[in-house]
Amino acid sequence: MGNAELDRYSRRLREAREAGRWSSGARKEICESWGRSFSAGIDVDIAAAPLVYEHGAIRDIRRAHPLDPLTPMIINMLKRMADESAHILIVTDAHGRILWREGHSATKRAADRVGLSDGHIWAEGSVGTNGIGTALATRKPVHVYSEEHIMRALHVWSCSGAPIIDPDTDEVLGCIDVSGTSETLHPATVALVETVGRLAESQLAVRMHERDHRLRAHHDALRHRTGVLITATGRVIAGDSTGSLGPRISVTGTSGFTTLPDGRIGMLEPFHGGYLLHTSAAEGERQPVRLNLLGDGTPSVYIGDRNLALSLRHAEILALLALHPHGLTAEQLSFHLYGDDGNPVTIRAEIHRLRAQLGGTIAAKPYRLTTTVQADFLTVRHLLADRDHAGAAKVYGGPLLPRSESPTLRRERDELEVQVRTCLLRYGTPDDLWAYAQTANGRGDYEVLEQLVTVLPPGDPRALAAHLRLSVGD
Repeated sequence: MGNAELDRYSRRLREAREAGRWSSGARKEICESWGRSFSAGIDVDIAAAPLVYEHGAIRDIRRAHPLDPLTPMIINMLKRMADESAHILIVTDAHGRILWREGHSATKRAADRVGLSDGHIWAEGSVGTNGIGTALATRKPVHVYSEEHIMRALHVWSCSGAPIIDPDTDEVLGCIDVSGTSETLHPATVALVETVGRLAESQLAVRMHERDHRLRAHHDALRHRTGVLITATGRVIAGDSTGSLGPRISVTGTSGFTTLPDGRIGMLEPFHGGYLLHTSAAEGERQPVRLNLLGDGTPSVYIGDRNLALSLRHAEILALLALHPHGLTAEQLSFHLYGDDGNPVTIRAEIHRLRAQLGGTIAAKPYRLTTTVQADFLTVRHLLADRDHAGAAKVYGGPLLPRSESPTLRRERDELEVQVRTCLLRYGTPDDLWAYAQTANGRGDYEVLEQLVTVLPPGDPRALAAHLRLSVGD
């Protein structure tokens, strides 16, 4: 539209609004945005966008945002244009909260009066139709002109916004917006903003592919590790030769299991910041089993998506069977549990009760688990062998079955504890060490706490907690 056409359009909208005919003459995307805005209860007479972040908090919020590394590029590409044409450049988060603003000084002062400044929120649900909130709501670039805004205070403004969508997660990360007065901001500005948004997404894609390459390299270097390779966000990047899983699976939840597109249950094993997905090889194969035996909590077993609490004896038997995938006789199980004082008759009775609880998961002659098994303590072993220190720190919730007196499991427990502690003291990040410090043995570990006090910033709450524990220990 030329200026004359824009003036006629604006006048037509103003007359329609005054007559109570909001949808008359407006563009389809604007009418839809007005509908969402009124459903959210927006008041057309509000004077400014709400402030949600105080100025002092913005710096830390910016640093934590995934767009922070890209904002220098975005600002460099648009700031000169914004300065020369008396516009302002804005970058928001996914909720429309303004985190970065640059541009013409006089326009920034005018923008302050309506809340077009750091810390204010411009989601449709907060201020109605606008270039930021509407672009975020529709996931599409949009130009909002003058009377197209719900807020009367914005009728002297126009804005062009484009969302930035993460190619890894397909989630909106934020919005790039250029705003100015209705007379100075041409509708074609939206094409420029969209181009810069696509360049930002291409940079995100490059970084995603670099992460994928590193994850594949770890996988290729460990050919003994089987499974479909999945990123932390659920993208399938290797091992699915048939393509039956599709491009993405759900990795949400804490059970370690996921329901696959064909209805099967898959098991997710942590692997270098991603996952190895283990699936049933054939129709009718028994559901996979996951054992949670680390830490002070009640031991449990997941069978598919069912979680069952375990008695200590049943947990010990399952741990031993997980350690011996080829199976154990009743006599061998008895020896591992009780030493020379064991009684195989007692073991057979316990196995009978355990099989009744778990269905056909345990076979006999010898006793063995008949399905895919993941045990948290074995996962920690694998992560340590793969030098995935962060993964090991995340999975290790404490000693293996701390109340068990089984000679074999006591050895396994002590060896794993020493390996985890030594590895994290030598190679772990502050986050890894803090995770270990939450375990039963790590909570009062003098050397671990001392290292945390040394490596964490003095004002970090974790450093203060570690210092307090050291003081109490003294």
